[in-house]
Amino acid sequence: MIAGACSVSKQTNAQTVANEPHRPQFHFTPKAHWMNDPNGMVFLNGTYHLFFQHNPGGTTWGPMHWGHATSKDMMHWEEQPIALYPDSLGTIFSGSAVVDKNNTAGFGKNALVAIYTCHNKAIEDAKTGLHQYQGIAYSTDEGKTWTKYEKNPVLPNPGIWDFRDPKVRWYEAEKKWVMTLATKDRITFYSSPNLKQWTKESEFGEKLGAHGGVWECPDLFPLDYNGQKKWVLLVSINPGGPNGGSATQYFVGHFDGKTFIPDNPVTRWVDYGTDNYAGVTFSNLGDRQVFMGWMSNWQYAERVPTQNWRSANTLPRELGLAKSGNDFILTSTPVKEMATIINKASVLQNITVNTSYDISDKIQAYNGKYVVDLEVDGQKDIALHLTNAKGDLLVIGYEKAGNAFYIDRTKAGEVNFEPGFAKKMTAPRNAQGNINLKIIIDAASAEVFADSGRTVLTAIFFPQEPLNLLHIKATAPLKVLKLKHAGIATAIK
Repeated sequence: MIAGACSVSKQTNAQTVANEPHRPQFHFTPKAHWMNDPNGMVFLNGTYHLFFQHNPGGTTWGPMHWGHATSKDMMHWEEQPIALYPDSLGTIFSGSAVVDKNNTAGFGKNALVAIYTCHNKAIEDAKTGLHQYQGIAYSTDEGKTWTKYEKNPVLPNPGIWDFRDPKVRWYEAEKKWVMTLATKDRITFYSSPNLKQWTKESEFGEKLGAHGGVWECPDLFPLDYNGQKKWVLLVSINPGGPNGGSATQYFVGHFDGKTFIPDNPVTRWVDYGTDNYAGVTFSNLGDRQVFMGWMSNWQYAERVPTQNWRSANTLPRELGLAKSGNDFILTSTPVKEMATIINKASVLQNITVNTSYDISDKIQAYNGKYVVDLEVDGQKDIALHLTNAKGDLLVIGYEKAGNAFYIDRTKAGEVNFEPGFAKKMTAPRNAQGNINLKIIIDAASAEVFADSGRTVLTAIFFPQEPLNLLHIKATAPLKVLKLKHAGIATAIK
């Protein structure tokens, strides 16, 4: 079964899904219809649960449900029946899920509890400003069936228009739940002893960070740096991203159970590419913070040229911290579980590139699904031209003049479905010394991890056929110290 495809009765049906144009082969996609934000990502008893914003009736945004998929390794996903349906309180917008180990809510020890936004269209049409509020549902059979709490909503709307996307975690120091909620142009923190009664603690961000669009899909979690505990706050914003449309900013600082204080008010971005939005982390993974985002952009998500389905998720990514001067920066790299689908790698060393070096014969057999790791001696211009026999061209590289990495998809296949799609996106470098790049290609997506994840770009594109040719280009002679390449297996179960 393809990663993300439903369990289907016949293998031929699964194969049909796998062969659809532009269908990712090792990223999660729904078998059919629309998907956006990942929701309720949680780990329980050896299984990863992914819920997601889903319209089961079409390939554009519509009445939101929580779709559901499960995995044992975050690589091979099996789509499950829809978990949460709209009800009298409204459609089911974004949120999170937790394992209630101590039965604080009274639904049962180790019950899964989903905390989500109810979006009431009828109230919205009335323009009252009270159309979004928070509800909960619980499962005592590890996510197979769900019961909505009879006294929803547990957090009524205080009278503002945007009041959504609760991300909840257990705060051990004070034995309480903390909710991070997007509230208009800022984040509001709430606390609860039982997931049912919530108390407002503080607000953050009214005059900090990027405010080019509405704040959405926040997440708050701790990370360790050499024994020092720091807190990271993610805030998605639409529009206002560094390369246009939607993107996710972050802040590193201190949280005491009530208030978040950033170390530095400078705006930083989780991913500088245009196609990583609304990403959050899995709950119940201990000290490990694993992130996954929606691999699209609200600027064009409803117009991309896929027929039976729309949207995929990014690869799951391990988050960490690094230092840039006196500041902390967030790093992200593909999770270690990805090694299970990467075939045996081949290594080239000490390649001299005068103007162009062709390694197409090394990657053609990968059929547009591969990973390339390379290290350049020094800081020099380098461009990787990914092409095919049809003339489609995706360029990934580094430019010394601007000290920036980039992805250029202006000629990478079909681009005319939206005026701003054909573009070059850039990201400033956050490291010194030799250039390091990890590039992961899956049919119609590129994820670029530079300098051990200190700079990241993600982009989707729509070639006429797989990009199975690769040339390394240079404006002046350079040496590639090491280039490792490997095909990636289709995640079929």
